[in-house]
Amino acid sequence: MVSITQNDINSFQSDGVVVIRGLFSDHLDALRAGVERNMTAPGPYASENRKDGETGRFFDDYCNWQRIPEFQSVIKQSAAANVAAQLMQSQTVQLFHDHVLVKEPGTSMATPWHTDGPYYFVEGSQTLSFWSPLDPVTDATLRLVAGSHRWEKPVLPTRWASEESFFPNKDDYMPVPDPDAEGMRILEWEMEPGDAVAFNYHILHGARGNHATARRRAFSLRLLGDDARYVTRPGRTSPPFPGHDMIEGQRLREDWFPMLIE
Repeated sequence: MVSITQNDINSFQSDGVVVIRGLFSDHLDALRAGVERNMTAPGPYASENRKDGETGRFFDDYCNWQRIPEFQSVIKQSAAANVAAQLMQSQTVQLFHDHVLVKEPGTSMATPWHTDGPYYFVEGSQTLSFWSPLDPVTDATLRLVAGSHRWEKPVLPTRWASEESFFPNKDDYMPVPDPDAEGMRILEWEMEPGDAVAFNYHILHGARGNHATARRRAFSLRLLGDDARYVTRPGRTSPPFPGHDMIEGQRLREDWFPMLIE
């Protein structure tokens, strides 16, 4: 059983992020098997995230829950949806997508500072991502800037390898800050397998490279609450979901994005 306190809810609402210990602890075997299946047979959106001069392997892939049974079972059987409903203060919880991120030992490339929301075709105050390591993590843990989901202007979405703007309208965004240099309040935790960081889609976050001798596998789950609605962007979103046929202001179509709590 995963117990959520009022302090957890308050932290998520004010800081936009909170750590939930043991959320996926009972599902580690399934998640590890799912990640292995994903890496053996990557989907169409898989990326190796290579930059000149970097060492190691940084693999990521998303939107595979429909073809990877281990992911599907964990999404349905874990406490994730119930925990998300409490943290978001939402009556409903809808699945957006899954995401796998693996940094092999000796991977020098950091996950750049970014916010997820500007890449997506959905907006709302009730949004939540879980990031859960499947291996113990210290230096390669997730780092998040507390309260950044309340900034007035969204952070510029970029392409990780080239660092170019993801969309043409870059003047609509604030430049990507350097939280360490600017003295921002950065939250990070040493984590055990199955722990999870819960954070709002508009939280600025990143992660160091993996300089340990062990892999750093992470499973992420993106969920939506009551007020999340489809929005148009000035280009192909990430994930793109081609042919979705949704229009501005709609809830996401439930045949593609199933309701986990109605």
